[in-house]
Amino acid sequence: MLAGLPLHTDPWFYAVAIPAVLLLGISKSGFGAGFGSLAVPLMALAVPVPDAAAILMPLLLVMDLLGLAAFRRDVNLALFRFLVPFGLLGTVVGTLLFRALSGSTVAGIVGVFTLLFLAQRVLLPPRPDSAPPRRGIGAALTVTSGFTSFISHAGGPPLNAYLIPLRLTPLAFTATTAYFFFVVNLSKWIPYAWLGLIDWRNMATSLALLPLAPVGVWLGVRIARRIDAKLFYRAIYLGMLLTGIKLVWDGFFHG
Repeated sequence: MLAGLPLHTDPWFYAVAIPAVLLLGISKSGFGAGFGSLAVPLMALAVPVPDAAAILMPLLLVMDLLGLAAFRRDVNLALFRFLVPFGLLGTVVGTLLFRALSGSTVAGIVGVFTLLFLAQRVLLPPRPDSAPPRRGIGAALTVTSGFTSFISHAGGPPLNAYLIPLRLTPLAFTATTAYFFFVVNLSKWIPYAWLGLIDWRNMATSLALLPLAPVGVWLGVRIARRIDAKLFYRAIYLGMLLTGIKLVWDGFFHG
């Protein structure tokens, strides 16, 4: 089926792309939500960041659709309706600034904010009776999520910074983020094409990696439906810690 298509053929690319796609699929299921932001940095070890982002676009669409089917009864609709407009605004900002900001600069900024959020959660944990974050903070973080999602599919950490203090159940957390990122990722297609990021080689490579998408989502869904809420959020924190370190390294120290 792929004969004659202009695939990426470097074995090193697939050595990093296969685990990247599996991590992304597991993250799209809601388990280890921070790990999905590692997909582009991992693939960027073998291809430029714009190519990595473009290759992942069709895979994200498939994963999003699988997530919608798996968690359609658990989404927090009120929260979803609040998040979507600000996420879409972030993609507009990403479209306008894409040529002005390098992928490494965005990676570094996202990494710093991710690690600052984790430090705040560890050093100043919220009291059980503390109020949820203000809507204005949520709006700003969601715009940031849409922006970083557009640049490098790294929208998870900023959104998590708003959602985690809301103390949603694991299923509500997973379902709401799945629906949110479905809309955000769908909105990227026309801007990506306009920016020249979608070409036959990247799409053919994405097609070759496509069978891995449901595998990652299936693994993550099975884990998310069986994991204790406290352990669930610890896994997210771990994913965000690794993501933050990786993004800061790529943004400010690598190369």
